[in-house]
Amino acid sequence: MIRLLSSIRQSLQYERKLIFSAASSRATYSTGSDDDPNFYEMVGVFFEKGARLVEDKLVDELSEPIDTKARPHVIPVSLDEQRKKVQGIFKIMRPCNHVLQITFPLKRDNGEYEVISGYRAQHSQHRTPCKGGMRFAPDVHADEVKALASLMTWKCAVVDVPFGGAKAGIKIDPRKYSERELEKITRRFAMELGKKGFLGPGIDVPAPDMNTGAREMSWMADTYAMTFGHGDVNAHACVTGKPITQGGIHGRVSATGRGVFHGIENFINEATFMSAIGIPPGFLGKTFIVQGLGNVGLHSMRYLHRHGAICVGIIEHDGSIFNPSGIDPVDLEDYKLAHGTVVGFPGAEPYEGASLLEEECDILIPCAIEKVITAENAPRIKARIIAEGANGPTTPAADKILQENNKLVIPDLYLNAGGVTVSYFEWLKNLNHVSYGRLTFKYDKEANFDLLDSVQKSLEQRFGKYGGEIPITPTDEFAKKIAGASEKDIVHSGLAYTMERSARQIIHTSRSYNLGLDLRTAAYVNAISKVFKVYSEAGFAFT
Repeated sequence: MIRLLSSIRQSLQYERKLIFSAASSRATYSTGSDDDPNFYEMVGVFFEKGARLVEDKLVDELSEPIDTKARPHVIPVSLDEQRKKVQGIFKIMRPCNHVLQITFPLKRDNGEYEVISGYRAQHSQHRTPCKGGMRFAPDVHADEVKALASLMTWKCAVVDVPFGGAKAGIKIDPRKYSERELEKITRRFAMELGKKGFLGPGIDVPAPDMNTGAREMSWMADTYAMTFGHGDVNAHACVTGKPITQGGIHGRVSATGRGVFHGIENFINEATFMSAIGIPPGFLGKTFIVQGLGNVGLHSMRYLHRHGAICVGIIEHDGSIFNPSGIDPVDLEDYKLAHGTVVGFPGAEPYEGASLLEEECDILIPCAIEKVITAENAPRIKARIIAEGANGPTTPAADKILQENNKLVIPDLYLNAGGVTVSYFEWLKNLNHVSYGRLTFKYDKEANFDLLDSVQKSLEQRFGKYGGEIPITPTDEFAKKIAGASEKDIVHSGLAYTMERSARQIIHTSRSYNLGLDLRTAAYVNAISKVFKVYSEAGFAFT
């Protein structure tokens, strides 16, 4: 209880400090002291920059003339009152609504006892349920969880996924625990979340994150279904990222990495941006370096490789490898599965330089931890495109330096939103209780064959059948799709469309505000505008 009260007190003190520091919406933005903020402050800095930029536009929208005849009950308000309303809603949007700290005992397999700490932060309930991953890491702390929760709110808004942001973390190194111990920890954590109202298909829906996966999600879903959700047919929608047999969805495992690929694709094929940074459009022949060969890094590497890009380097916590001629992702994955590391991979050499992050390449994809690109190393980054597969890999000061050096940073709140997008599809699947494609699969197949038959008959009516029937042969691409779309096809198509549409919105905002290569601010402007509209139109009362 003392820890919880202390955590809440610190959170409130920080919220007051952040609100005070941002009281004037026209304050000058400076990155002079922004190279090593804590993660939550860092997200706040980016939020403030976007909020200041979009404030006048939102005030103007609220100040549009009212038809007093059609709406006689509406009382016109002054421009000053409208601005106060906009700034007031910004203050509501900024802080985390709820932060829960949990501690519980664990009896280890060897008979020793240990106290486990965990956190769950719910940043916003402007949309419900809240959504965000759960990670296992020895350095998890309340500030990180709050930062990731707030980032999730803006991430969901950018890609038009109707969730509020949340995040969870358990302070352990999973490599030091047996599978039985990890199951006990995960189930107890799920139980505690449920008891406090932080878990449920309409309340708060965790997903996999660092060092967690389908196994941990299945434990959480089963725990919730057997306890709080025993009478709820939607109980297994309390988490996403589950195994297929327990309500999971095809394509979820690779979703974030696939989203990273689509995100890069939407900008690398945009001639205007490529001209601005001095490289030709397209993936073919482009070199890239990946930091962190986890789930996101591995799948990003796979998809870029398939489309003609060349991986020249991999950065891992225990060593880096480099091969200017290219590293094959399949061979590397097989080696890592067999040896547990990329060190010693025969298809590359150990990297002997100062930092592989600073090596020559076209695309740098940080997929590990936050704040790896700082003001200290940003001037030495040679990559023309920095694709943020991880959350918060670039500090505000480094972000400014990269822009000044004509680098294109594709921001995290857009680029790694593939995971939450496909999690949304899984959540809908669980609520609908039917797999995508099941109801229409046979109909689509028959309709496609009827289409070919119709074409054949039309040609024969026009040209006759003197030489026999006119054969209609589908192309290889159409032949693959003729049987109808599978669940995986629908998921991949929906993800590609989401990433493309969101990229178009970011590009439009970037051009509207003359932001140049500052895609991060454009993405925050879009997210803030969408969340603001929910608060504004809902008529929130200020108590």
